[in-house]
Amino acid sequence: MKISSIQLEIIDRSKDRNVTHALHILDGLPDSDLILLPEIWPCGYFSFSRYRDESEPVDGATIEIFRKKARERKCHILMGSFVENDRGQLYNTSLLLDTDGNIAARYRKIHLFGYQSEERKILTAGEDVVVSDTPWGPSGFSTCYDLRFPELFRRMVDKGAKFFLIPSAWPMARLDAWRLFNRARAHENLAFLISCNCAGVNTGKRYAGHSMIVDPLGQVVAEGGEKEEVVTAEIDPGVVDSTRQEFSFLDNRVFR
Repeated sequence: MKISSIQLEIIDRSKDRNVTHALHILDGLPDSDLILLPEIWPCGYFSFSRYRDESEPVDGATIEIFRKKARERKCHILMGSFVENDRGQLYNTSLLLDTDGNIAARYRKIHLFGYQSEERKILTAGEDVVVSDTPWGPSGFSTCYDLRFPELFRRMVDKGAKFFLIPSAWPMARLDAWRLFNRARAHENLAFLISCNCAGVNTGKRYAGHSMIVDPLGQVVAEGGEKEEVVTAEIDPGVVDSTRQEFSFLDNRVFR
């Protein structure tokens, strides 16, 4: 399985320019089974004043562009997240597009960030724990701040998850925590974790970068730096099953 995680540089520019820039990078990628984008990249996570005006429904123009790209490339695309407008309610929503351009999964961020952030004031929290069947195995979804809540990941494992896909806009100020949580959530659940974080500076806030691909034993397979880049790796999805068979401490859980 070939993975390309597009660690976009988020700067204060128009949504149209951000979309054009992301498409330019995507078009230059080698063949991939899964392509990922980060959290609220069309306007920038910290651009809270733009959320409502630049929000879209799930059949909006930006989504349609990427549905076409998924069909053209015959790959899955995790669009990162965008501000979804559902009858006036705004959500931080991630979409997984399949090789036919269909929406294979929709996840609305459950844990909204409130510390030095307007997200919790503007958006509505999601309620559903989402695990979707994919060609490489059942995949669970979370977004950025969700990483701090291990109970969400255990609920995904209980629903069959073997992979975690995580778009993010994690800030540089908490880089150590980001690297810790990526490895911990993978290892404690014996699952692959694939994250796509932002790079750059948005409204004066610097993003941490360091998008990661982590194996079920918490070992880092690939990791980005602080600048815009594409983090790539080729992994064997079967490693999850073999790891869980060899040392399945998940079977020894007492509290379920």
